[in-house]
Order: sequence, then structure tokens, then C-alpha cells
Amino acid sequence: MATAEASADTEKKPGWGALLHSLRSPKSGFMVLFGFAQGLPPALFLGTLYAWLSEADVDLETMGVFSLVGLAYAFQFLWSPLLDRVDIPILRKLGKRKQWMVPMQLIVGAALVTMSTLNPATSLGWFSLLAAIGAFASATQDIAINAWRIDVADEVATLDILSTITQMGFRLAALVGGAFGLILAEHIGWSQTYVIMGGLMLLIGFAGLFAPDVTVSDRTAASAANEDEIAQLNAVGEVNEKTRGRALWTVGILWGWAIVTVVVFMVRSMTALPEDRPDVTLFTTTFGPLIVIATIVLPAFVAAWVVKQKRDGTNVITTAPELGTQGSLKFTDQLYRALVLPLVEFVGRMGWSLVLILALVLTYRITDSVWGVFAYPFYLGELGYTGEDVAFASKILGIFAIILGLAVGGWLITVFGRMFMLTFGAAIAAATNLLYAELAQGGALMQAASDAVGFTWAVNTLAAAVSFIFFTAAPPSEGLAKLAFTIFWENLAIGIAGAAYIAWLSSIVAKRYAAVQFALLSSLTLLIGTLGRGALGQLIEDRGYYFVFIFTALIGVIAVILCALEWIRESRSGAHSGIVTPDAASTQPAT
Repeated sequence: MATAEASADTEKKPGWGALLHSLRSPKSGFMVLFGFAQGLPPALFLGTLYAWLSEADVDLETMGVFSLVGLAYAFQFLWSPLLDRVDIPILRKLGKRKQWMVPMQLIVGAALVTMSTLNPATSLGWFSLLAAIGAFASATQDIAINAWRIDVADEVATLDILSTITQMGFRLAALVGGAFGLILAEHIGWSQTYVIMGGLMLLIGFAGLFAPDVTVSDRTAASAANEDEIAQLNAVGEVNEKTRGRALWTVGILWGWAIVTVVVFMVRSMTALPEDRPDVTLFTTTFGPLIVIATIVLPAFVAAWVVKQKRDGTNVITTAPELGTQGSLKFTDQLYRALVLPLVEFVGRMGWSLVLILALVLTYRITDSVWGVFAYPFYLGELGYTGEDVAFASKILGIFAIILGLAVGGWLITVFGRMFMLTFGAAIAAATNLLYAELAQGGALMQAASDAVGFTWAVNTLAAAVSFIFFTAAPPSEGLAKLAFTIFWENLAIGIAGAAYIAWLSSIVAKRYAAVQFALLSSLTLLIGTLGRGALGQLIEDRGYYFVFIFTALIGVIAVILCALEWIRESRSGAHSGIVTPDAASTQPAT
């Protein structure tokens, strides 16, 4: 009854009303904290930390070892099945997701506080170990938080709003751990700065104890659930044990190769001499896509084969075992449920629509991901801006624009619906590449537009204030306004698109397998961008930036078309579309 009343209440509050109604939910408050907890560690371990190492006169070759911590975030999906299938003794009482989230947040906080007591110049070994532990714990809490968001979403704290809020918290943390962290270190020192940042993570971990969560069954209920799982695997119409074994061995070999590849690389990197140390960037760009293919794409074909076996009635169980003769859940069955079943469920639910879903996941972020690594060469080398100009426009104003875009995007989702905003976000994200094309030709239109709306005056005033805070006497560069104007609109579009994309991606994930399915799908998001960067770099050399920006804008049209097709598919299929969490705005009655 309460759920029905909440649903009706939400339906009566379109636009800002629905947004404010959702924000009043305690779940939204916790989502801000958890989003912040997701964004702060990467900013500290992958960004600000290098500034501390530089001041400590740590050489560049040694710094290369610290780039290994980024692998924890890049390949976090490799241990995501554990978070869906394993309960931690004692801590399981906290809840299905909190048993992982809270300890990981406390570990990150403890690692940061302990690092603050060390001198990186004299305790580099301990320093790097703590950074690695912190990054692994941070990546693990990311998996749990993403699953928690999907689990606790309801008619009040909707999945769309929670998905927007978590990104706002993430971006705010990036600003706090990045630009603000540098300012703080300039005034009070690195040790005190990391104590404060670690303290924030410890406080979030403590606050997380009070967050709502899905409960973990007690021993009696767990035994009953185990029997239910056994019954499901051995039900009439399910694939037989031999077929499950074939699927498990195939997927297991692929995952095993991926895990061994990452572990061997990390061992080589930590034990080899600096001159023999493998390159992290080369490994990520070369083996990263192969690992994603081995752990997601190829297993998806295996899952499709299992689904086809079931639908065709081939190699399936025809007679259910007698009650009490099923035995316990074997270790191989546990592995099957952890590695194979999440994909079987997803493929079976989506059917042939899976092709459209994967195409959309692979291409939605392509316009900004494919050229992102060339941004600084473009700003600094092609356009001739200073590092201070780029830091202001990209790291300060840019993050503010993304947060604003997320807020606007979250509100617009409540007004126009998830799929409209997903399509609109893809369109404006592609269109902003045309702004960069104009900037590559001199930026006269960007400068004129900036002057016309008063943006130039605002940017120059804000840049002067930032220079005062940093105690630098350098005035804003003459062309800073047009650069900031372009970056502002691009990041605003990224924020709007990001709000809709994460909400949509979360909506197609089954709660039962939320940790695995979301981690695997999100890892595909940047795959095409990673694969295409080499070719794009050559294209820049041959044709120049102007042509490349026009080209990437046209590529973005592919994502717009795929969004429109998915929108049509969901509208026509309705309850049979495979969407776990329907678009709330699209189901509201007309007024």
C-alpha cells in the first residue's frame, strides 16, 4: 500500500516537483556521499599523488610504477562476480552491498591517513603498497556502490535520480581531490591534506553503516536459498550438467587468461628494472581491449549458445530429480552461477535486442572518449595555451559545467523521460565537436559568442580570482574566454548525456546480478574509443584537427540513431523489452 501511494505521489509531481521529492529521500543523501566516495580516491591516487611525488623529487621512472594503480579501476570487473556471490562472515549483517562498501571505504581512508605519515622520498615501497591497496579497495567499493544504487532504487528515490546524484558526487569529489587538493597542499602541506582526505573517507564509511540495504539472509534462510538455487539449476527445461560444464570451462579459460595476463604484467612491472619495465599505457591500449573481449564479448556468445540450447530443448533436463536427492550446490555450479549465469540471464532477457544494446553501449561515449587523450596536445601544442589556462578552463570551469549538466540532465529526465534525454544527450555531445572544429580554425565565432553573452567578462574575473588564490601574477591569456566557452558547453553536454546514460545502463541490469552485469557493461563503454585512438592520431597528423572534429561529430550521429532505435524498441515492446526499471516519466499519465 505504501509503495502504491509513493508511486501515485511521484506521478503527481512532474519536473522539479518529482526531482525535489526524490531528493528528500534519505537514499539520495547517501547516494551523494557514496558518489563522492567513488570520485575522491581516483583523484588522489591517479592525479594529485603525482604532484606530491614530484615535489618529493621522485624520478619519473619510479613514478611509472604508481600508474599500475590505475589497472584496479580499468579491470575491476574481473572480481565483480565475488560481490554478487560471496558474503563476508560477520560483516554480512550490514547488508548485501554494505558488507563490501563500508570496509572498502574504511580501508581507503586508512590508507590515505597512513600515507600522510610517510615521506615518499624515503618510504617509497610502503607508499606504493598503500596506494595499490587503496586503489583496489576503491575499485571494489565502486562495484558495490553501483549495485547498491540499482538495488535500493524505488518510486521515490528513482533510479534516474540516483544515477544522476552519484555522478554529481563523483565530479564534486574530483574537484575536491584535484584542484582543491592542490590548493590545500600549497597552504598546509601534503601530509595534512591527505589526513583531511582520508578523514573524509573514514567519515563516509561510518555514515554508510546507517544506509539502507538489501539484507543478507540468516543461516536458515540461506540454506533454503541454496536449495532453491539447486532446484533452479536442475529444473526441467534447464541445460544439463554436461552443457553447463562446457560453458563454464570455456568462460573459465577466457577469464583465467585475462586474470593471469593482468597479474603477470603487474608482477613484471613491480620486479623488473626501470629500463625493462613494461609500459602501462601500451599494455592498457593493447591488452585492455583483448581482456574485455575475452571476459565479455566471447562469453556473451557462450551465453547465447546456452540460451539457444534451452529454447530448442537440446541438452536440457527432461526429468526433475526427486525431492531430497539433489545434493548440495557443487563448486562448479557456484562458478557457473557467478561467471556464466549473469550473462545467460541478460542474453535470454534481451534476445536479439542484445545486438542493439551492445552497439549503443559501445558507441554512446565515442565522441568524447576517442579524442580525449589528444585534448592537451590540442590545447597546448596546436592552440598555444599555457598550462594554467588549460587547468582553469578544463579542471575548474569544466568540472563545474559537468556538475551543472548533471543537475540539468537529472531534472530533464523527470520532465521528458530517460530515452528522450538519452537521445538528446547523444545529439548535443556530438554537436559540441563542431564547436572545437570552429576553435581549430581560430575560434572567431566562439569569441564573439562569449563576448555577446558576457561569458568573457565572467571568465576573466574568475580567472583573476583563481590566480590570486594561487598567488600567481600571470593575468588571463587573451584568448582564454573562447577556450573556456568551448570547454564549458562540451562539458555541460557531457553532464546531460552522462545523467541519461548511467540511468539507462542501470535500468537494463537485473538486480540479482547487478554487480556483475553493470561492471561488465560499463567496461565496454570506452572500448571503441580506446581501439580508435591510434587511427585517430594518424588522422590528426594527416588531415589536422579541424577535419577530425568534423569526423567525430559525424561518428556521434551513429549513437543518436542507435538511441532512437532503442527508444522505438522499448516503446513498442513495453513490458517485453527486457528493461528491468521502466522509464518513470514515460509511464506517467497525461495531465
